[in-house]
Amino acid sequence: MGYLLLMDQPHVHQLVRSSVTKQTSRELAAQNQKEASMAVNYAKMFNRRVTPQSQPIPGSNQVRNSGGGFSWEVDDWTRFDRFLILGAEGGTYYITERDLVKQNHDAIVCCIKADGVRAVNRTVEISGAGRAPKNDPAIFALALVAAHGDAEAKALAFENLGKVCRIGTHLFHFAEYVNALRGWGRGLRNAVGRWYVRREADELARQAVKYQQRDGWSHADLLRLAHPKAPSAQHDAVFRWMLAGADSLGEREVKRNVRGENRVAKYGAVGALPKAIEAFEQAKRATMAGEIVNLIGEFDLPREAIPTQWLNEAVVWEALLERMPMMAMIRNLGKMTSIGLLGPFSEAKKLIVRKLRGATALKRARIHPLAVLVAQKIYAQGHGDKGALKWSPVTAIVDALDEAFYATFQNVEPCRKPLLLALDVSGSMAQSMIAGSCISAREASAAMALITAATEPECEIIAFSAPGTGRYGGMHGGGEPGITRVNISPRMRLAEVIKMIEAIPMGGTDCAMPMVWATRNKLNVSAFVTYTDSETWAGYIHPAQALRQYRDGFVSDAKAVVVGMTSNGFTLADPNDRGMMDVVGFDTSVPAVIAHFVRSE
Repeated sequence: MGYLLLMDQPHVHQLVRSSVTKQTSRELAAQNQKEASMAVNYAKMFNRRVTPQSQPIPGSNQVRNSGGGFSWEVDDWTRFDRFLILGAEGGTYYITERDLVKQNHDAIVCCIKADGVRAVNRTVEISGAGRAPKNDPAIFALALVAAHGDAEAKALAFENLGKVCRIGTHLFHFAEYVNALRGWGRGLRNAVGRWYVRREADELARQAVKYQQRDGWSHADLLRLAHPKAPSAQHDAVFRWMLAGADSLGEREVKRNVRGENRVAKYGAVGALPKAIEAFEQAKRATMAGEIVNLIGEFDLPREAIPTQWLNEAVVWEALLERMPMMAMIRNLGKMTSIGLLGPFSEAKKLIVRKLRGATALKRARIHPLAVLVAQKIYAQGHGDKGALKWSPVTAIVDALDEAFYATFQNVEPCRKPLLLALDVSGSMAQSMIAGSCISAREASAAMALITAATEPECEIIAFSAPGTGRYGGMHGGGEPGITRVNISPRMRLAEVIKMIEAIPMGGTDCAMPMVWATRNKLNVSAFVTYTDSETWAGYIHPAQALRQYRDGFVSDAKAVVVGMTSNGFTLADPNDRGMMDVVGFDTSVPAVIAHFVRSE
């Protein structure tokens, strides 16, 4: 009742009306603020100019990458190329090797089913040109065609088996892969048989003594499966030795179980043998190093045919070195140094340096830059990554390996325009290994930077990583947020450059940083070349958006090249932007491709 009496008073009515008005005003203000807030949020959520890398660009077809950010997904044929060149060994920081192999396998099978002939031709092209560090991915791809291709694709794969599987070890790998994927039909048996009969008998004999077995397979196993008809008496003798030579030179019957089937073949005694096999048999009975040296000189016996006990003799290696293939020589530099063969003023040292400086011989031998990079890293450190072998590196050979690295790239020429070369040095780059080697993507990108530094008159090299929190976090290296300027001279050794890159602090991956940094510093850049694993996630803006902002303010036709250093399915290059290009890292043609693209050729 007291409440009703108060309400009846005039001044109370005025007070109540004032209170209601204030309350209504506050509610309206709150509502307006809420609506304004919602409008701002919508602008942020659907801003096509600035989008955090943790979100997809509105209206794009970006997908979540393995690092948690968003990138574009490359198509299956791009993945096919990446796999052929980089493989899937070792996995990455964000994805295991098993998952990476599975993803690449699925993409390759899709390509094979869509156009198997194209898949075979691409495999033969990349394998034959020596563009890939290792041939295993090409062999695996050919085995997948044999398992999943249509009749035309399989026939083409079988016809080109010898072009991809150029040596016995390759053939053994192929047999292991294909045996896990399918049965041994007539087409496959005939293809393996042709691998043997299309070689001259002497060449086949060298294959027999040099590549005797691998992956649990031997030449005898494959001959029992393929039953090739010998085109000559010498071929027949080699076939018989391959089957009987390991146990006896008499008549025998052999069996091998393949996918539950017993295959039986009978062969008579071995007849006249090529000289390489006769020398191999003599080497097994040798009692003095001099006998081995004579056999090497007379019959050109390869290292693989020399009994192990003689491979610690300097005179044996000196004899081998004279005609040793380039790749074998590079792989055995540590061994030859450890036994004292490459001492000061030695003829052996001079010969090796001369061979390593022969650019034509390096290319003819299909020596890939990564093989030289691995050899340089291992040789310079004075010990192998496995085993107890140690040596004191010879300076002249380290320098010759540096020169060989440059020489293994094809048609390197400058684009003669201002380039900003940006190296991703984030944590994931240190964990991703290139083609199963001892070289990380971080180290490999540093080595590739040397090629650019040696050829481009206008080139700035930076390393980037996103440390700390906030837009860029803390500062390191030259006082710039997340950016370290890298002073690489073409006169520096590979080991020096790698050591310099390894010393840069690692953080998150933000591949927009080079463009943002160039904008902030008002640099006129014709092209941004970024070496990365494409697992970008840490930035407030996507790389493609940062490039467009740079173009708006500075160089309107600036280009961007994304060099993918791992065989994952992502790229930073917007497929709808003709000024962005995605290429595969450690393809020998990369420097030339970049130069042509920047010059708009």
